[in-house]
Amino acid sequence: MILGASLLTARGIPAAGEYELRTSLAMLITDRLGSGGSFTELQALNFRDGVVEMGHDGPAHLAISDRKPVLRGLGTYHGKRGWGVSVEFDVKHGPVTTFGIAQRRDGTYKFVASTGSVVAGPLLKIGNTTSRVDFGWDPGEWTDAWSATGISHHWALGTGNLLPELRATAELLGIELAEVAAPARNEDL
Repeated sequence: MILGASLLTARGIPAAGEYELRTSLAMLITDRLGSGGSFTELQALNFRDGVVEMGHDGPAHLAISDRKPVLRGLGTYHGKRGWGVSVEFDVKHGPVTTFGIAQRRDGTYKFVASTGSVVAGPLLKIGNTTSRVDFGWDPGEWTDAWSATGISHHWALGTGNLLPELRATAELLGIELAEVAAPARNEDL
């Protein structure tokens, strides 16, 4: 199922592995903006290297892989029932955008986005798309700010800086865009 969902996602038909419509829509938007859009969640906070490790066991957007994807057989899917083949790779190194759609208590929606950069380093070999994303500030503080937006634990990860396009899309649709960015430092003022 994960391989099939990854092949569909690479063809521009997002197939969120856990059937989340908001995440599927975020994946579709990032794909249509030309940056792919892999199904993504937090995997680990690497404080030593200052990166957030994120990815998922599928569906991956094969067009944004940094290398040839590896099909890894899993005796048990991570936290799910069943077994089979999963898709493993690192997203292309360089600028990326995390993008999700949050739902408020009143049922309305907002976009949530943040930009960072995928950097080289050791990756877990667990059958996931795993990327080390440097957001330019402490991984724990970024995670707190990202989570404070009300975003679910899944979103899309696309290549490049999509903030200008996402701002325009949000404005056209009349939807709020919450941007998670590093706080200004005193030396920046």
